[in-house]
Amino acid sequence: MIILFGPAGSGKSTQGRTLADLYGWRWLSVGQVLRDSGEFDDIMKEGALVDDATVVRLMDKQIEFAEAEGMEIVLDGYPRDKEQTEIMLKAGSSFFDKVDGAVVLSVPVDELWQRIELRGRADDTREALEKRINIFEQNIGAILDLLRSREIPVYEVDGVGEFDEVTERIRKVFEEIKPNTPEVFHTDQLGSIENDANSREKSYGE
Repeated sequence: MIILFGPAGSGKSTQGRTLADLYGWRWLSVGQVLRDSGEFDDIMKEGALVDDATVVRLMDKQIEFAEAEGMEIVLDGYPRDKEQTEIMLKAGSSFFDKVDGAVVLSVPVDELWQRIELRGRADDTREALEKRINIFEQNIGAILDLLRSREIPVYEVDGVGEFDEVTERIRKVFEEIKPNTPEVFHTDQLGSIENDANSREKSYGE
């Protein structure tokens, strides 16, 4: 299981979905799971966060479903904050024993705003996105420290550039974390995967 982190507009959802398709893995996004439930639309449009206990419960179920199907997993921005990690640790979760590595997409703030303006999602208000970016910056350090304390490798990847350039950077890291993982699609098919992933991100991605 590999975790992909990045602030709103970093492209982590599109890239995560693309890499999952490339390797035939399951892509799991907190945003996707919450939106699919149909219970939290008002909260998310305000830029607020669903409580951590609920997020952990819903994501645990989805991870269990994927594992029951024998699927490897790309986790999109989960765990979100220190509180979620503490909930899992207190519950005796084996989650962190299953994580092979984490990738953090690095994108300057100015670039994030340019991408967000083009994305055109209903909950992409400036106020909501400012909240998301601030929350990410406040929490990512503690999450990465916890992962490193458990000797889980963390890689920072430059998220600026053409889509396939960024994909290739992440792919090289994935292959370092999980050597000899066979591709279901060839890399020259990534364009069609990108189009599908972009359409999904308009509904699901963070």
